[in-house]
Amino acid sequence: MLDTPDDIHPLFAGAPATTEFKKLRKRIVRATREAIEHYGMIEPGARWLICLSGGKDSYTLLAVLYELKWRGLLPVDLLACNLDQGQPGFPATVLPAFLERMGVPHRIEYQDTYSIVMDKIPQGRTFCALCSRLRRGHLYRLAREEGCSAVVLGHHRDDILETFFMNLFHGGRLATMPPKLVNEEGDLFVYRPLAHVAEADCDKFAKAMRYPIIPCDLCGSQDGLQRQQVKTILDGWEKNSPGRRQIMFRALMNARPSHLLDPKLFDFANLSLK
Repeated sequence: MLDTPDDIHPLFAGAPATTEFKKLRKRIVRATREAIEHYGMIEPGARWLICLSGGKDSYTLLAVLYELKWRGLLPVDLLACNLDQGQPGFPATVLPAFLERMGVPHRIEYQDTYSIVMDKIPQGRTFCALCSRLRRGHLYRLAREEGCSAVVLGHHRDDILETFFMNLFHGGRLATMPPKLVNEEGDLFVYRPLAHVAEADCDKFAKAMRYPIIPCDLCGSQDGLQRQQVKTILDGWEKNSPGRRQIMFRALMNARPSHLLDPKLFDFANLSLK
């Protein structure tokens, strides 16, 4: 690892010198590099828009991508971006000040999607779907304006698992967040380099680095969210059988269409005997 003051990016300045933290950092970097290579995310000479919310996951994403770039393992240009959605009480100066201090190229964009969400969503309903659609639209626009070929998001392994079970329980389909996809317009990639990283590791890492975390009170303040219900179920399974999350995640990487029921994925009708 790069641990001396002259050989480290400012994002890692002040990192704990403990063996535990070094192992954590190495594990996150290794898992991120594995996902980037496994899903073919690297486009030499490309430019990535790294989307920052100010949460633990996006800080971890930013740090690990800069670590890989610092080591010469990520030959792409990185531009950090935060979309200020006009939420009351949002500490708008925190991320710009942090990015300036770290010497990270960035763009801060203000768009009041908060008012739109509050106006359109009836009281008692969840905001996430509309909020996400509006945010994604602006991020795509920003990526195009900045000459980026990819929008890079901080979703981790547990986000992917939770989305799978939400689709299973509530959507009646086997689907989740793919680590790599092309947007509907066909002009941008969407990458999730933390796809193999556990949420607990992101949490430990961001806390150890004392990054200025900005909570999302808009969604977090609502009771009964389907995602929170699924998270509680997964927490219970993990508590009763440690390692269960990783086993389930591996299952998503080991699909067998012939042992499912979708005739669009496997030609059951034309199966024949020898």
